[in-house]
Order: sequence, then structure tokens, then C-alpha cells
Amino acid sequence: MWLWYLLIFIFGTIIGSFLNVLIIRYNTGKSLAGRSGCLACGRQLTALDLVPILSYLSLKGRCRECQSHISLQYPIVEVLTGLLFVLTVWRFFPNFNLIAFYWLIMALVVIIGAYDWRHQIIPTGPMYILIALSLIWAVANGGAYLLAGLGSFAFFAFLWAVSGGRWMGFGDAKLGLALGWLLGPVATLSALALAFWSGALVGIGLMVASRLKRLWWGSKLITIKSELPFAPFMILGLLMVLFFSWHVIPF
Repeated sequence: MWLWYLLIFIFGTIIGSFLNVLIIRYNTGKSLAGRSGCLACGRQLTALDLVPILSYLSLKGRCRECQSHISLQYPIVEVLTGLLFVLTVWRFFPNFNLIAFYWLIMALVVIIGAYDWRHQIIPTGPMYILIALSLIWAVANGGAYLLAGLGSFAFFAFLWAVSGGRWMGFGDAKLGLALGWLLGPVATLSALALAFWSGALVGIGLMVASRLKRLWWGSKLITIKSELPFAPFMILGLLMVLFFSWHVIPF
């Protein structure tokens, strides 16, 4: 079985490499069919430069031509996608229909989370595809799932409206809709609790780190008013509940 998990992980990293292309080129007007190149010097990448994870390690995170730094996003997305594909098989085997369904879900949440972290905005296209797939799941599972999605959407939409978009973006409300439709009422509450807790911990950690960094190197200070994308933490809550049943709400 471990050999199968290894093969699935490798397959996931290949998908993750393609997801990186989507994340980088989305809303730039560039075709997905074009050859990949260095973002700094424009050099076209060879097959040896495109091996997931291994190329980044062999190049030590730098372009072969101009030696500019390659974003850590590339290996992180590849490793994360590989791990999520393995976890999906581990969680849903031998239901191959569910595995295929959740592989699509995992690819979409990786795109959404990475893009939001990079640009602090949720990409519309992948988000609507996720909502459509989540609605199919909610309809198949009954009214409670439908209500969970609508309730989660209403909660985030309320925060967005009363804060004028300062606390939450409307994209977070859309993601809340999909999350509720995927998880149902009780699991959604746990996922959102985990999202807020993890977001608070990371935010505090970044503020402390930025103060130390500013003290030593004079870098920009991160404060409680600094913007921190929330979609990655909502996705983390979803994954913790979906794969490991972290039901932190006691009912």
C-alpha cells in the first residue's frame, strides 16, 4: 500500500505543478498552453527544470540562467497537492467516485488558498466551480447541508457588510457557502472555529516575528490592522474536519 501512496503522491505533485501555472497566470491574460519561463529573465524552462520538487532542490531555488530566486510557492504547492491527494485516498478508499470528487475539490482549494495568500483576493473562476461541486454534494446529502452553507455564507456576508470589507472580503462569504455545503452544520462550526483559531495564532506569530525583524533589519512592521488573507485558514479548517474529524464544537 505504501508504494501506491508514493505513486499517488508523485501524481499529486505533477498536478500541483500544473496548479502553479494556473495560480501564476490566472487573470494575467497569458494562455495556459504557453511554455513556462523564468519570471525574471524570461528564459524558457526545459524538462529538467519542470520536475516537481526535485528541480527546485537541484537548482537551489534559483533560475539556471539569471540566478534570481524562484518562489517557494512552487515546491509548497506541489508537496501540498501530493499530500492532499494521498490523504484523499487514505480517507475515502475504496470509494473511487468520492476519491475523484475530492481530488477535484483539493485542486480547487489549493488554487484558491495559494492565490488568496499571494494576492489577498479569491479567484472568481475556481471559486464558482467549487461552489457548483459543493452544491451537488449538498443536494445529495439533504436540507441540513444546504442550510449549513447558507448560514455560513450569511455569517461572513454580515461581517463583510458591517465592516465595509475591512474584516472579511465577499470572497470569504462565497468560500463559506462552499464549506458549509461540503461539511454540513456541525462540522462547519468546527471548521470555522479552527479557521479563526489558526488565523489568530498565525497573525500573532507574524506580528511578533515582524517586530523582531524590524528591530534587527528595519523591515515593515505587521500590526493587528495589517491584512491577512483568511481563505487559507478556512481551507485548513475544512481539511482538519474532513480528513481527521477534528470536531471541536462539542455537539
